[in-house]
Amino acid sequence: MDFVFYDIIFLVFFAIFISIFLYTRKKNIKKEGLLLLYKTSWGIKLINRIGKKYKKTLKILSYVSIILGYFLMITMIYFFIKIVWIYIFSPEVVRAIKVPPIMPLIPYLPRVFKLTFLPPFYFTYWIIIIAVIAIPHELAHGIYAAYNKIKIKNTGFGFFPFFFPVFLAAFVEPDEKQMQKKSKFAQMSILSAGTFANVLTAIFFFFVLWGFFSLSFAPSGVVFDTYTYSVINTSLISMINNVSINNNSYENILDSLEGNEMNDVIANNKSFILSKSFLENSKEIFEKQGKVLLFDAAPAIKNELAGAITEINGIKIKSQEKLAEILSTKKPGETIEIKTLTNKGYEKKNITLEESPYEKGKALLGVGFIEKKSKGFLSKIFNIVALIKKPHVYYKPLYKYSEFIYNLLWWIVLISFSVALVNMLPIGIFDGGRFFYLTIAAITKSEKIAKKSFIGLTFLFLLLLALIMFFWVFSFL
Repeated sequence: MDFVFYDIIFLVFFAIFISIFLYTRKKNIKKEGLLLLYKTSWGIKLINRIGKKYKKTLKILSYVSIILGYFLMITMIYFFIKIVWIYIFSPEVVRAIKVPPIMPLIPYLPRVFKLTFLPPFYFTYWIIIIAVIAIPHELAHGIYAAYNKIKIKNTGFGFFPFFFPVFLAAFVEPDEKQMQKKSKFAQMSILSAGTFANVLTAIFFFFVLWGFFSLSFAPSGVVFDTYTYSVINTSLISMINNVSINNNSYENILDSLEGNEMNDVIANNKSFILSKSFLENSKEIFEKQGKVLLFDAAPAIKNELAGAITEINGIKIKSQEKLAEILSTKKPGETIEIKTLTNKGYEKKNITLEESPYEKGKALLGVGFIEKKSKGFLSKIFNIVALIKKPHVYYKPLYKYSEFIYNLLWWIVLISFSVALVNMLPIGIFDGGRFFYLTIAAITKSEKIAKKSFIGLTFLFLLLLALIMFFWVFSFL
């Protein structure tokens, strides 16, 4: 049975439990803005003990925390500008992403928006991740408040009544009057501490993820990205599905293709194969260069080879290099048995290899591998995470819940880092807003200038958010 069934049962029981818990303690609930807060004193003794006991360590880390805060703020501003640029000038990317730009990460979001490139996101994941991210974040705020001799009034959690009763958040409430009397450096160390804790959480769970993956998965196959293809001038296409074609415009060729099936194409007196989706993906090349990408009529595509290649003639295939080594020993015309793992399970096919059109006497199967190169800071972070897995390798889970736990750890790392970034946006509702205000006040020595700068920048970001929401809607029109 699908885990979603059990996950929804857990959600229902959790909602009932929280409802009863809050009802029996309604005297402790207070409304502040959009949030309903349950106030308690949990953890205050621990916070005060750490804040007073490790003063030398906390002093050193306060400098690291503030520097990291500036770095993340600059990085997030850069990302925000880049996102605005994409939403304005790349509607095709926006349509592919589908998710609204202002959308909290809620359970089942990948499923709702059919984001197949993301792993499942269950309610179970969501509630665990809230605890893993929010508790260290708020504890860090509290510890630095205690270190700076600021009284911690309350701790607790909150929820939005619109999502009652499961949309939770944690908080630590320092004495605001005491905090405002402290130096700007002290206030900034408190504000950046939560983000610092999230970064440390992301790093810690990354190594947990790495270790868990090494122990719980084994390389068991090779995954190819595409079939081999050639770049052909559009004018050379003479026939599609045994029907002559004279008008080689993009629209005419697209109309000549049947559904999203593999269509036979003759170009430059050679046989090729083309599908509508492959043509649509190469539309830019077609229109700018007058060329089209056509699949070579190779054995892999003709036999509809799909999934991870796990064996060839009974020999285990665990890497791209092993696949190349095995194929290099084969000759054109030789038939091989290929075992693959697809969504339907394991399949076996007998495929006769052909001669490569690129190298005489060499056997051709016809599978292709795309080396994905990405640029930018965030892409480098994802590339570091991707070091856990070798590209184009299928890893078989060794235990029943290996994949479930791996996906949970993956989400914890991703969301911890994302929360650290977003929290440093110089907008009023985030720690980055007050952080920015204190920075301007320290530079200009004027609270008035700092306040105007803070309000102006917050308004600008909100305006840009409205702008990208408009272009998100516009991209689907």
